[in-house]
Formats: sequence, structure tokens, C-alpha cells
Amino acid sequence: MTWQEKIFENFRLYGVTNLIVEQAAVLRKIEQAYQGGTDIIQLRSKVLPDAALMRLGSKIRKIAARHRRLFFINDRVDLALAIGADGVHLGQDDMPIATARRLIRRAGCKIWIGKSTHNLRQALEAEREGADYIGVGPVFATPTKPYARSVGLDFVRQAAAKIRIPWVAIGGIDLENLVSVLQAGASRVAVVRAVFSAKDPGTASLKFKYQLERH
Repeated sequence: MTWQEKIFENFRLYGVTNLIVEQAAVLRKIEQAYQGGTDIIQLRSKVLPDAALMRLGSKIRKIAARHRRLFFINDRVDLALAIGADGVHLGQDDMPIATARRLIRRAGCKIWIGKSTHNLRQALEAEREGADYIGVGPVFATPTKPYARSVGLDFVRQAAAKIRIPWVAIGGIDLENLVSVLQAGASRVAVVRAVFSAKDPGTASLKFKYQLERH
């Protein structure tokens, strides 16, 4: 088993960026998050042009490799392949998993594929489609997705009972509500603001990892 496979098999903390501008400070925060124990970081931006995503992604990939952690890209299979990311995360309106898998296979790459799901039907469908992992949420309301209805802890409980592939709870999760998410059956969480808007992303990651590992 490679170190990448070992990290994916055992990951607990998944950090997701929500970038508006291309800044060096972003890279410092990402490095701190990896140092603090974040296992996977996803490059996500709905506004940055491809050239900026390529520049940032290439630098993040090197930071991830240096810390022996994983680097994923949101939505874009083409960018994930071009940059050499470890994984790609697809939304409900993105290309089908089978199409993404075919493109990855043709490129001769090993890339994990995740998919966002918002109810049990979608989660079971993503599992049947061959996703390597799924996102379960948004558990709580979040400004990252202002138009998405929060699904609450019931979906977390359903995922814990029914889903057999790795899954990660996401959406408005912070240190104050983390325990309730874990008690509902989650063992992996994805966070955005709770790490990347923190004054010290490294310390925030350490606190999350401590709670995740002691639960």
C-alpha cells in the first residue's frame, strides 16, 4: 500500500478552500492546515480563472507531497489530470462518475473520485456509480452554499447505517457542533471556514483532529 492509499483509507479531516482571490496567504494557510493534521485539502473556487487555479494547484500539490498528505480539486477532472492531483470531487450537476473514471483511465492516472450527496437516495446512487467516497450534507446551514438546504443530522445517521464506502460529513461543521456530528455516526468531517477562516489554521486542525481521534 502506498502512503497515498494509506492516507485515503484512514483520513478523518478534509479541508475545503473557498477562494475568491489568488494570494500567497492562501498557501501559508494550506501548509499550516496540513501541519496541523488535515489529511486532504480540496482546491475549490467558483470565481478564479483556470490560469489561477493551475498556478495555485501546482503549488498546493507540492506542499501536499512534502507533508505526505492528499490534494483534491473540486469539479474539474481536466484540471485534476493536468496538475496531477490525487483526487477530484464532483457535484450533483457535474459529469457522471463513469465518464470521469473513463477520462482518468485513458490518462493512465490514479485519481480518487468523490461526489456530493444531499439525501440517502443520492448517496446510494453514488455508491452504485462507483464513487470512492461521498460528501454527506450540508449538515448545517453554511454561507459557502447559501442556496443549499441543510439536511441536518438525520442524513448523517442514515449514511452511518446504509453507506459502505467512505463518506464525509460536510456543511457548517465547527468545533462547537462537531461532537453532535460524531455522535450521529460520522467518523470523517470536511470543514471550510472552521479551518481556513481561523486565525491559525494549524491550531484549528489540531483541535479538530484531537476530537476526531478521541471519539
